[in-house]
Amino acid sequence: MSPRNSSEPSQPFSRLTLLAGGALGVVFGDIGTSPLYTFRTVLSLSEHDPTPAVILGLLSLITWTLILVTSIKYAAFAMRIDNHGEGGIMALMSLLVEKGKGGRWVIFAALIGAALIYGDGAITPAISVLSALEGLEMVIPESQPYILPLTVAVLLALFLIQPFGTARIGKIFGPVMALWFLVIAALGVWGIIQHPSVLLALNPAYGIAFLFSNGYTSFLVLGGVFLCVTGAEALYADMGHFGKKPIWLAWYGVVFPSLLLNYAGQSALILAGADSKQNLFYLLCPPVLQVPLIVLAALATIIASQAIITGAFSMTRQAIQLGWLPRLRIKQTAAESYGQIYIGTINWLLMVVTIGLVVFFKSSDKLAAAYGIAVSLTMLMTTGLLFVAMREVWRWSLVSSAVIALCFLVIDATFLFANLIKVLEGGYIPLLMAAAICTVMLIWHRGVRAVSASVGEKGVSVDAFFAQLQQKTVPRVAGAAVFLTRTQHNIPPVMRWHVARNRALQRDVLSLTIDILNVPYVGEEQRISVEQRAPGYWHGVAQYGFMEHPDIPHLLQGVSEINALFATDDTTWYVGHETIVAGEGGAGMAAWQRHIFAFMKRNCAHVINHYRLPSDRVVEISRRVAV
Repeated sequence: MSPRNSSEPSQPFSRLTLLAGGALGVVFGDIGTSPLYTFRTVLSLSEHDPTPAVILGLLSLITWTLILVTSIKYAAFAMRIDNHGEGGIMALMSLLVEKGKGGRWVIFAALIGAALIYGDGAITPAISVLSALEGLEMVIPESQPYILPLTVAVLLALFLIQPFGTARIGKIFGPVMALWFLVIAALGVWGIIQHPSVLLALNPAYGIAFLFSNGYTSFLVLGGVFLCVTGAEALYADMGHFGKKPIWLAWYGVVFPSLLLNYAGQSALILAGADSKQNLFYLLCPPVLQVPLIVLAALATIIASQAIITGAFSMTRQAIQLGWLPRLRIKQTAAESYGQIYIGTINWLLMVVTIGLVVFFKSSDKLAAAYGIAVSLTMLMTTGLLFVAMREVWRWSLVSSAVIALCFLVIDATFLFANLIKVLEGGYIPLLMAAAICTVMLIWHRGVRAVSASVGEKGVSVDAFFAQLQQKTVPRVAGAAVFLTRTQHNIPPVMRWHVARNRALQRDVLSLTIDILNVPYVGEEQRISVEQRAPGYWHGVAQYGFMEHPDIPHLLQGVSEINALFATDDTTWYVGHETIVAGEGGAGMAAWQRHIFAFMKRNCAHVINHYRLPSDRVVEISRRVAV
């Protein structure tokens, strides 16, 4: 059965080309700069003299890894399973939850994959910028002691400019990366001319022969080979920004052939007699042009790092909207682009970890030991979710889905086990980061559910509440009030406490529930529904997608039934503030989890900022909640 119909509107080729150019600067920075370090790492792991059989075997492994993982798994399969145009592991999880298939292991697999991406987000800028600047050693040998401080300075500057946004300089990302791919392809062609027989590596038999004739060394080499596809996940994750067709056009038309040519060119140099211990990437370049190439490589790695940082911001926003992370302050850095956001907490944490990695490992060769394990495990999690999607979204048979998923699983598991060997050499760092982030996600989600359950236990129905108002002759005073609440059926607790303390209730009252759906965007016709449940009392449900930023006052202005009552400067907004305490008799969350949740609750961004409420007209009512 064919996949779900999610085709994009047809676009003129000029528009597709423009979007494909933009994708070069955002989607392909990570995988596009991998030739700087991948082949050198693979050679160091091979522990063999660079004989023609070994070189052709290594190049064949790299070539077919790019084909199987990036071109087939992600471009041909994963990108065809989208959540209303959005891709990525969190969007895929949301799609499965929407289909009613969000079981525990599906959610857990997605959370692990998402948490691991943060580890990749810290390592990618470190290894990319460091590997680019290491080329200075070839041109100026005396520069070696200054490479590490220069790398730290570049990374520090990169993170320091994030609060100001990158909308203006972002316009040059596409052209710079287009030049980068043109240059590395040209260098590759020049290398291939030195020894054309290197093209024999297109035959997978050379890679298979190397794997089955070198024992344990072959397994070690796979950990290095995997570096050529770090960044492949971005094809899927950034699909919502550009669409499938522009990414396909950029990958198959520019990036994929450029990478193959450059890897082949580096291999050809060794077959032609070059010293395999030198920096093969820069050795491809004529000496007179090496300095400009180093500058271009530095720019390309900075762009790749920027894309990773921006991706971390976007994924954080998704996790917040879906209820897996506490609210963080999100700053929109460009009005014309929704994706241009800044999250300070994530930026500074990434900066500390990234610079710490550079200082700790000191060279890209050593840093490669920590690289790959996070991405390989994320890819394994994605494969599991793709299997469920094939069954539940595409409605494929169990046999067809299992065969395809098993093929991907074997490839992913092989690379994962090869990378696990590097755990003690630095691979533990992204694993520890992922474990910490995943723990935070699970505790926050469980805490929010516990708070909702605790507050909902003492619910009062609408009829019973207004009957009590009449019995106690509670006056309805002039004015309008909006109460934000999780409760959809009963009276909001914050509204009950307001009446209990002030002995009065406004004449016009709206209780509003904000519901974040498992879709990226919600149509305006589904945005809000309002019904009157009692005289002077309305209840509304506002729906948003996980890629949207709620603006509640602006939303109410567009609702004709109530805008004259509640979208005015006289409206008072009421929100609840929960103080977390232990449940009676030791019931509820474990003490260590409760303390972590309470800490996050105290320090998360205020609901006033998150929903863009008018701060001078908000009343906050505190309440103690046992979890």
